[in-house]
Amino acid sequence: MAFRPIGFTISSLRNASAANDLRFSFLSISPSSPAKKSLLSFLRGFASLYRQQQQQSRVNKSETLAQKIGKSIRRAGAPSKARVYADVNVIKPKDYWDYESLAVQWGSQDDYEVVRKVGRGKYSEVFEGIHATDNEKCVIKILKPVKKKKIKREIKILQNLCGGPNIVKLLDIVRDQQSKTPSLIFEHVNNKDFKVLYPTLSDYDVRYYIYELLKVLLIVSFLLMMCLQALDFCHSRGIMHRDVKPHNVMIDHEQRKLRLIDWGLAEFYHPGKEYNVRVASRYFKGPELLVDLMDYDYSLDLWSLGCMFAGMIFRKEPFFYGHDNYDQLVKIAKVLGTDELNTYLNRYRIELDPNLASLVGRHSRKAWSKFINSENQHLAVPEVYTYFSFLYIFKKLLVMTQLFWFIVLWKGC
Repeated sequence: MAFRPIGFTISSLRNASAANDLRFSFLSISPSSPAKKSLLSFLRGFASLYRQQQQQSRVNKSETLAQKIGKSIRRAGAPSKARVYADVNVIKPKDYWDYESLAVQWGSQDDYEVVRKVGRGKYSEVFEGIHATDNEKCVIKILKPVKKKKIKREIKILQNLCGGPNIVKLLDIVRDQQSKTPSLIFEHVNNKDFKVLYPTLSDYDVRYYIYELLKVLLIVSFLLMMCLQALDFCHSRGIMHRDVKPHNVMIDHEQRKLRLIDWGLAEFYHPGKEYNVRVASRYFKGPELLVDLMDYDYSLDLWSLGCMFAGMIFRKEPFFYGHDNYDQLVKIAKVLGTDELNTYLNRYRIELDPNLASLVGRHSRKAWSKFINSENQHLAVPEVYTYFSFLYIFKKLLVMTQLFWFIVLWKGC
């Protein structure tokens, strides 16, 4: 039986009768026939084309919105300032945070060998490598051409955080002698892809890793009494990560080791300073970034952590799935409600563009219990709602004691 491509268009697939005709034609063909294999291949290609068309449609819609929607307006008289560690870099000497004055000490690139490629990002290519002398595994991050001050900023921050709990360790800084391309050498973590790992985690595993991740933001110490009070680590050193997401959390499950990586977007916090809102990945962007609040602070990282935590708990990755930055704010508002959003906007005297305000609409707060199903009910324990009550809020009231008491109350950490 010869196979002849069926003349359906993408739009016709939306028509139920056409879809039924296609389904019955497909079922009537013998399972072992070449025609069915060819038809299956054709349908896969067709589905791929349809997905591409849908994606392009969303891109076009996003571009249209970008043309219609202007930036939010910030009225004077409502400055934003961190509730904790606001003056760290005010007190620290200038050479602590002045990364532009950093004199980089370059190591030898010949000391390392590339084994295989393990990832890539907007600003770098990442490889697994070995140290040529002792064959110890390492990770080699080859930086793409960017401004020198951005490279110096990442190096300075990694040096300042060296030895911190669960912070990836920078081992060396090298540069190709001819091209002058810089590379950062990091400790190796036997990471398992989060899309594979997360669904296999038990409730205890989730609690353990969230606690470990919080220790990146919060060192567990109480001076003479160990492990009782959590203090923010990178924030206590005046640094915002600005890109917390699953891809930047390496987990060696067998060793129960966690490392927060990729400090390329990290920045030193200075009260009153305005920062670029084009940071963090869309699904983990805090409301500050989505409403153009430029004098944001450390709480941005805690929002991203909460988004990550919600994805783990509710088996919904990502938890807020916006098609663009405007839709991202809509998705947040549909869960948390517009009353909280408006309270936040009023606090900082922010006026949304009328087109964006219309797009966001009005929504009531959605109960966390609405997200529970048979696949996540073993993880969605009552203490989780307490945590989200602190993390998923539009106003910046995330203080250390609240997080500490959550950790204490959440049994098993």
